[in-house]
Amino acid sequence: SSNQERVEAFIQDILAINTDQAIIIEHVRNLFTTASQGIAEEIKYGGLVFFKSGSLIGGIFAYKKHLSIEFSDGADFSDPQGLLEGKGKRRRHLKIHSQSDIDDKNAVFFIQQSVAETTGSE
Repeated sequence: SSNQERVEAFIQDILAINTDQAIIIEHVRNLFTTASQGIAEEIKYGGLVFFKSGSLIGGIFAYKKHLSIEFSDGADFSDPQGLLEGKGKRRRHLKIHSQSDIDDKNAVFFIQQSVAETTGSE
């Protein structure tokens, strides 16, 4: 099946389990794909992940009680309010419990950084 079909199936599966999560995933997906030209999406590592210029920039993963928006290079991001979580070397994430968390945790601010990061110093 095509990538697109896999993405749709993934969202349909979540829709069947948790409508609210599916709506948030669609919303976050839209934020990534509209943040920059040429964002590719794939189902990988059990979630919906986003690539720019062949580099994995982030993804969204569903858990029982929350969603996690992951940023591959989150450690480098400007995060004045300390909203990003995670202690890994590179990755950081936002825990999303409800639609309002998207705004409360400034998701767009971080998504914009994730799509900007991959351009390096061109």
